[in-house]
Amino acid sequence: MSDPIPLLTSMGQVLATMSLYGEGHPARHRALDASYRQLQALAATDPRPRFAFLDGEVVYQDRVLRELKEWEWAVRFAAVGIERLEMRDAVSREEFEGFLYEVYDRLSGVAARPSEARQLARTSIRFGAVALRGEEQPDEGSTAFAVASLAYSLRDEVDGIGWVHEEVKRTGQLPLLETEALVRSLALAMHSQQGMVLPLLQLKEFDQYTTTHASNVAVLSMGLAEFLGLAPRDVRALGVAGLLHDLGKVRIPLEILVKPGAFTEAERDIMQRHPRDGADIILGGEQDLDLAAVVAFEHHMWLDGRGYPGKRFARDVHFASRLVHICDVYDALCTTRPYREALPSEVALAHVEADAGTS
Repeated sequence: MSDPIPLLTSMGQVLATMSLYGEGHPARHRALDASYRQLQALAATDPRPRFAFLDGEVVYQDRVLRELKEWEWAVRFAAVGIERLEMRDAVSREEFEGFLYEVYDRLSGVAARPSEARQLARTSIRFGAVALRGEEQPDEGSTAFAVASLAYSLRDEVDGIGWVHEEVKRTGQLPLLETEALVRSLALAMHSQQGMVLPLLQLKEFDQYTTTHASNVAVLSMGLAEFLGLAPRDVRALGVAGLLHDLGKVRIPLEILVKPGAFTEAERDIMQRHPRDGADIILGGEQDLDLAAVVAFEHHMWLDGRGYPGKRFARDVHFASRLVHICDVYDALCTTRPYREALPSEVALAHVEADAGTS
């Protein structure tokens, strides 16, 4: 993977230099030249770098840049409407300078000059707000913000989930910042303007099942929550819950987790501990993730009393747990496992509908 960090940090240095020195000062030109060299170096390995700046997080292509999690310019960019940035083809030195001057003007509260706006309409640099489903796109060539339209593979998100699981194994603590950034990245993929409303992954290797499944359940949970008309904050909370519902499986030995045949009674007992373990891990941190902990604990409980862990007294299963449970079952049915082939979507949906009122 190409390293975009030198480019981004150099862009921040250009903007800082602009605030210290007036137009035409040699320091501005030196900073711009140095930053443009970083762009050329990145373009040598990645001719179309793409960035997202969301809630203080920086996403490059589909990967969260954890090294820049406290980079102040990410917040500033998003505050002036630059949530997406895409550099296409060969960006000229003049285009790059024009873009940074446009950013500086926005940060300074200065309206874009007409000549610069006309230039930006033709530039190889596109930037603007993230488009959500249903938002209209500006016409091509418009001087308004160009809304980035990017495809997602979600493979980096799966790698990120794997990293989260490894951190939990190593430290016993859940890295909340990275977890929330992954959910934001999945939400962007879900809302991308590529006709991929629910961009679910197909399993490539069985030992990736837990991470691939977590990604899919997060996306499905957010999609279903939006369909039900829940508020954006609740949609994201359900995305986090979906992402973490199987977190307790980090404590299951791999040979049991990937076993192709039937479990022994002892192995089944170990497997069925993962809801409790997941809730314990989530509640063991200092983060306010009560909903995710409840979902982790309850996601294998059925409305009719079946499932695990068993209830000590009669009570309803939380609405969020029921929602994630449905998405969990659907994705599991649609995934090829060592002991059965994946079911077609319509067959899986029929199974879910047949269990309505019980699961």
